[in-house]
Amino acid sequence: MDSAERDQRFERATELFDGLNARDVSVVALTWVDNSGITRTKSVPLRRLAHAAAHGVGASPVFDVFLFDDWIIQGRYAGGPVGDLRLHPDLSRLTVLAGQPGWAWAPADRHFQSGVPYPMDQRLQARKAQQNLAARGLTAKAGFEVEWCVGKQNTDDWVPATSGSAYGHARQVELSDYCVDLLNALDQQDVEVLQFHPEYAAGQFEVSTAPEDPINAADTAVLVRETVRAVTIRHGMRPSFSPKVVNGGVGNGGHLHLSLWRDGTNLFDGFQDEARQFSAGVLNHLRALCAVGCPSLASYLRLVPNTWAAPFVAWGEENRETALRLIKDNLEIKCFDLTANPYLVVAGVIAAGLDGIATEAALPEGLNVDPALLGDVQRLPTSLREAVEEFEKDAVLTEAFGQELAGTLADVRRGEMERYKDASPQGIANVTRWRY
Repeated sequence: MDSAERDQRFERATELFDGLNARDVSVVALTWVDNSGITRTKSVPLRRLAHAAAHGVGASPVFDVFLFDDWIIQGRYAGGPVGDLRLHPDLSRLTVLAGQPGWAWAPADRHFQSGVPYPMDQRLQARKAQQNLAARGLTAKAGFEVEWCVGKQNTDDWVPATSGSAYGHARQVELSDYCVDLLNALDQQDVEVLQFHPEYAAGQFEVSTAPEDPINAADTAVLVRETVRAVTIRHGMRPSFSPKVVNGGVGNGGHLHLSLWRDGTNLFDGFQDEARQFSAGVLNHLRALCAVGCPSLASYLRLVPNTWAAPFVAWGEENRETALRLIKDNLEIKCFDLTANPYLVVAGVIAAGLDGIATEAALPEGLNVDPALLGDVQRLPTSLREAVEEFEKDAVLTEAFGQELAGTLADVRRGEMERYKDASPQGIANVTRWRY
């Protein structure tokens, strides 16, 4: 980032000031998502936005080794009190927050003080993956499904805030004002909602948003989740995005939908050769991708058969128990959850898919039955330890992320394993419940 770009960023933020001020914005939250999937932030008064855009806001690189519970480990490539990075807001995504009056939001990229991009920045990893697609003449459109459970306040136990049935309209009737306020907030923030409904678990809802380029899809996933949090709290309730709110129950997923495009044509429409190869690449690397898309101990409480978590290394057309579900015009990756960093998810999936295209990978026969009934279909990892081991021996993914980031991801996962090595499954669900 040279002086000309800094000047351009300063001028753009200055141009935005009057409009934001007229909408009573006082503070701008600059967010990034850490390796444990937690959205972290530094905020600036509106009058400091231009300075932040040009020169950034200080943030320690130690956040790369934060665990989800704020415990800090010492990694091989990150950790300790020394060093400083700068958060630079992406003004193209600057959004006035309808659920937080007086606030605006922008996702931030992390740079060194010199302006050089920080190689372990997760959002920049997604940008690099998008550039790798472009180098092959391809683009992608993506979108996340966000699932959460709504619980009562004033307790750390799980007490659903609604007694309505799974998928039942009664649940929406009981929380009618909440649902309307949430959808209105998303609309005011220019988030295009495709679908909203009550889900299977107690107090569970889901929202799906329109496809965008991968970086914007990840940005929107962050914005949706924090909007859900804000509106839920304002209605006197608590949201949980954890993969397992209660051990033994159905968990929250964070499914990714992705389509591949060349010259304006969706290659998944008709499941053309490159789309099949891309899907085969994702399938081939899916066990290793679990360390990215299912990155917590709680993830493996969710990834069990017969809970609609899709824990099998398989694909099928409209099959909701295969990890990859082929829909008419896109691929749904069903095994991921919301403890994942969405930027790393799209970066990892694109790297895996491009490897499939580069190697002309063959896609095995799709399944049209529940894989659990067959008995011989390979499972996804059944533990975080197994997922990390798969990730570390996957040369495609570790090379795509780079030695430092790949190593730090493994360090953080192992830090969580060590910290909760004596915890019971319900203990893991309890400690995770309100962190996500």
